Amino acid sequence: MKKICAAALALAFLLTVLPLAVLNGGEGKTESPSKTEEPYFPPARDSFRVLDMTDDTVTVISAQDYLFGVVAAEMPLSYEPEALKAQAVAAYTFACYRRRANRERSYDLTTDSMLDQSFTDRAKAKEKWGEKAEENEKKLDAVLKEVSGQYLTYDGQPILAVYHAISPGKTESSEAVWGSALPYLQPVSSPNDTLSPDYISRVTFSAEKLASLLSEECELSGDAGDYFKNIKKTPSGTVEEVTVCGKTISGGRIRALLGLRSAAFEISYEKEFTFTVYGYGHGVGMSQYGAGQMAKQGSDYREILEHYYTGCTLQE
Repeated sequence: MKKICAAALALAFLLTVLPLAVLNGGEGKTESPSKTEEPYFPPARDSFRVLDMTDDTVTVISAQDYLFGVVAAEMPLSYEPEALKAQAVAAYTFACYRRRANRERSYDLTTDSMLDQSFTDRAKAKEKWGEKAEENEKKLDAVLKEVSGQYLTYDGQPILAVYHAISPGKTESSEAVWGSALPYLQPVSSPNDTLSPDYISRVTFSAEKLASLLSEECELSGDAGDYFKNIKKTPSGTVEEVTVCGKTISGGRIRALLGLRSAAFEISYEKEFTFTVYGYGHGVGMSQYGAGQMAKQGSDYREILEHYYTGCTLQE
């Protein structure tokens, strides 16, 4: 899943342990789909076993209450109902995917937003909303009722329905970010993201601070103006790799080490280094801001989901 979902975990880890856009900033939420031909059927009694990472306890939470907590944590309630519906379906789909992946474990999901989805309980959500608590609670309950039990599938299975806060103007492929190509997580245009007040962020570092932050990967030496060379980007704007003082480092790793909002960035130097960053989150799957703008322009939640998750089927 503001978020989302976060920095994204390395694919090798994702493929084995789990999962992320959701983040914060839409982070986490990433795991390779299981290779099984069995059809998926949601449990007759729909609930999720949620592992609280702080005290290692598992609580069974109804799907309605779980989704209330996820959507309340992941998307502003000021968004149009159709955007909130799209978020709810994506969140439920992701939860079904994780429940299926964890079916041999004692839990379905965790409270760690870097692994799964952001979550808050109803009381904390209402406290956060303040004077709008009653209005927002009614709005969200109505939204969840309208899409109850709906989820996205590809080849009959729930998809890895990742999402992020703001794309760089075009979403990214799962292959470019995590190294694993999924047919439903392909780049799509999301031009309205550029209208977000948070679309561009800038972070400045002195040469000394930069050297400290990058010390795990390389040693900075020579002329500071020549530290960064050969920046390679994807068509969506994500930095795939950059040469830093002779060593090639991935854009995702640079993002993680420097705490950037996304891996879509440009670098300039004039006494200090300035990173101009576009978007917020890993950039894969649904852009939450883009969904909000599509809803404002009249798209319903089905159209939003169809746009961001290529070739998927909505099960109702």
